[in-house]
Amino acid sequence: MPSIKGFVRKRTLLMCWLSVVAIFAAVDARADGCPTANDEIATDRPDVTNSSLVVPVGSLQSENGVNFSARDGGRTIDGTNSRWRLGVASCLELLVDLPTYFANVRGPGSSGFSDVAPAIKWQVSPIPGKIDVSLVFGMALPTGAGDIAGRGVQPYLQMPWSWDLHDGWGVGGMLTEFFRPSEPATKHVTEATFEIKKDVTAKTSLFVEYVGDFPKNASPSHLLNSGGVYRLSPTQQVDFHVALGLNHNAPSYIFGLGYSFRFDGLFAAEPR
Repeated sequence: MPSIKGFVRKRTLLMCWLSVVAIFAAVDARADGCPTANDEIATDRPDVTNSSLVVPVGSLQSENGVNFSARDGGRTIDGTNSRWRLGVASCLELLVDLPTYFANVRGPGSSGFSDVAPAIKWQVSPIPGKIDVSLVFGMALPTGAGDIAGRGVQPYLQMPWSWDLHDGWGVGGMLTEFFRPSEPATKHVTEATFEIKKDVTAKTSLFVEYVGDFPKNASPSHLLNSGGVYRLSPTQQVDFHVALGLNHNAPSYIFGLGYSFRFDGLFAAEPR
């Protein structure tokens, strides 16, 4: 019987290739389902599952946060977990994860910066049934500490999706393939997430999600993450999340807070 890890990896690759086909099929389609400056801010945080939506054309979005976590008896604070996202065309954005500093405050652990990681994100939208899907290709560059970020260039391929249901409910998830060619043992990690969201008010939403990491030639980790967001305005958001490890390979717990904002109309008027 095939392992869960093998099944998830094969499912991930299949869905990523289907996304590529869908993208090329949608190149000539209208981008009516992609966000504009009239839409409220949609971020890739505080859940692990990224937004299936890109930022509007000509908009710059900054997403930031700080986490406190425990693993193997150690305690770590990391921040500012900054991601900058720029809408460069309809349904297309460029993004970059800036280096985050990890400070070991107690017990075993390491301190240092993570890598800088640029990426490109293309939204395939809309799909009948209010399903949004995006495809992301990115690459962590070897600018951080080896003990924190690993070794060498680390490409990744990612597919976040979401499905709006009824009465403010929605489901979503993300499949990611991380490639680590310079690592001596684990050169490939598959990550799978699934979440349930609920809009509590016009400005507040809550979520709960499962996060599973399945490294090749190593044991998986399982995490349960939950939290919420509150929109201060259509272009500003505060958030929080609390995560609990479900096995010994995951962090014992993570608590995080964040703030995100968006500037619109930076370089070009959006097409009408």
